[in-house]
Amino acid sequence: MRILVVEDNRNLVTNLFEYFEVLGHMLDVAPDGRTGLHLAVTQTFDAIVLDWMLPRMDGHEVLKNLRSAGIETPVLMLTARDELPDKIAGFRAGADDYLTKPFELPELEVRLEALVARAGKRGGARVLQVADLELDLGTLEVTRSGRSLHLYPACRKLLEVLMRSSPNAVTRERLEYALWGDSPPDGDMLRSHIYELRRSVDGEFSDKLIQTLPRVGYRLVAPGVADGDGEADR
Repeated sequence: MRILVVEDNRNLVTNLFEYFEVLGHMLDVAPDGRTGLHLAVTQTFDAIVLDWMLPRMDGHEVLKNLRSAGIETPVLMLTARDELPDKIAGFRAGADDYLTKPFELPELEVRLEALVARAGKRGGARVLQVADLELDLGTLEVTRSGRSLHLYPACRKLLEVLMRSSPNAVTRERLEYALWGDSPPDGDMLRSHIYELRRSVDGEFSDKLIQTLPRVGYRLVAPGVADGDGEADR
């Protein structure tokens, strides 16, 4: 498993690394909520272990933002908050499981394995599809009408966010955060990336999937879905 651990307790993180890496699992660590959210949106993980009390953004807000971005990665909340209202709030925000501290490492392992197994059954081959456009999250291959498309990493990440949210709109702010976190570059780099993405995805096809929503952002929709609500940049 590739696991994202969003936790600011260094001793706990060390224990998790020592336990899980010996078993062959890969761990990435974020010491605060904003970094955790950025990693969860921009990279692919099998599961996320999320603390509640975090610097910069608490786990509850991380989870809500994660689900609103269309990220369905299984999340296990690992926290000292053991009151029933806290557990209910965690599940309502989108948690898949909830484990209170202190805990035993083998229990955390089997809970994560169960979450990943269930997600695999739900997600199948983990392929996103909108109309004739497909993105394989495992191989990162993008095809349209069976034709392989070459996308730079930034464009592929934008495409993933748009496909996960389809047919809903995605704000410019959310797309910028997916690429650069809290430090977007000067100038309108997002427009340049969208232009490249549109050229690859729509350029040679009569049906255009990417729409621009003035003063809002962008969306990716199958032909015939709410036509006329968005205008494409030229």
